[in-house]
This record gives sequence, structure tokens and C-alpha cells, in this order.
Amino acid sequence: MIKLLITFESVLILLTMHLDTERLSVRELRTDDIPLIADYWEHSDLQYLISIGVDPEKITPRKTFISTLSRQLSLPKEERNAYCIIWLLDGIPIGHCNTNPTQFGNDAYLHLHIWKPELRNKGLRLAFLKKTIPLLFENLQLNVLYSQPNAANKAANRTLEKLGFDFVDELETLPGSITSRQMVKKWELDKDYFMHMINA
Repeated sequence: MIKLLITFESVLILLTMHLDTERLSVRELRTDDIPLIADYWEHSDLQYLISIGVDPEKITPRKTFISTLSRQLSLPKEERNAYCIIWLLDGIPIGHCNTNPTQFGNDAYLHLHIWKPELRNKGLRLAFLKKTIPLLFENLQLNVLYSQPNAANKAANRTLEKLGFDFVDELETLPGSITSRQMVKKWELDKDYFMHMINA
């Protein structure tokens, strides 16, 4: 007899084969989410991290990461350099979207992460961002959102284009504190254009 091992991750995969966006929700970061994000950075596959432009040697030790993010969460939104939205599938956190750096009332740089490899490349990022971006514009009073994925990250760049981001430039830069110097594609999204697009 063949025994099948049904894991939490495999159930989620089956559920997302026919994605119903009603099952997706987003909310602001809470204290109990921080260890989950720390788990993502601590346990992600080395090749995956490199593929998204991260330099594994620059990843902050877990204790320091939790302390830093907890301190950011304790600050008023107006004073935060980083702001985070948690992505949930059927009420279970499975990823996050954060802005860093963040200039409250002006602009911010967008980053997005699906924690479980089994849930990537299933259209989740696009669906989650449609729910997330209005919150970022509203909660941070932004005029413009930027994003700079690795130029070779076709999925991320395609997602931004579908959302109405305008391509700005392809350049070599250091897009984050834990990244390597790399070629990126810079995209921007104007608040007024985006709100008009989703309300059309």
C-alpha cells in the first residue's frame, strides 16, 4: 500500500491551483509575525536568495533582525524607514510586502516575498499586490511607489508591468542593505494613475 503524506504546504498548493482571491487577505504587520519573517530569511534556499539579488553574507542575524523590526514596528508610521504588510491565504500568513526606504508622505521602494517555494509562480503576488498597494498609498500617504527587482527576475518584473508600473530604467545599483550590486529594472507607479486604473 502506498502511503501519502499530506503536509500543510501540499494542501496549500492544491488549494491555490484554482485561486479564489476571496481567500486572500492582507493586514499590517503584528509582533507575532516577526519570527515568521525571520524564519523566511534564515531558512530560504541559498540559490533562491542569490536569484533575487540577496547577498546571503549580509543577512542580519536572527536576534538582531527581530530586535530591529520590532523597534520599527513600535514607531509611528511617519518615522518608520520600513513598513510591512502581511499576506494571508485562508487566514494563514504566507508572505509579506514591505517598503524600504520609506519617505512618509512622498515615496517608497516596494519589496515582495512569498515565503514558501511551493506557493511561488502561482499568480499570488499579483493578486496580493492589488490588495496591498492601495493600503500603502493610503497608510503612508505616498504619491509614488518604486520597485527595483533584479533585471533577470522575469516574474517580478512581469508582475509590476501588469499592475501598471511604468518602466523607468535598467541600471546597476545596490538596491538594498542585504543585496549584492546588480543590474535592476526600476519601475514607478503614480498614485493617481493607479487609483484611476482600479476604479475604472
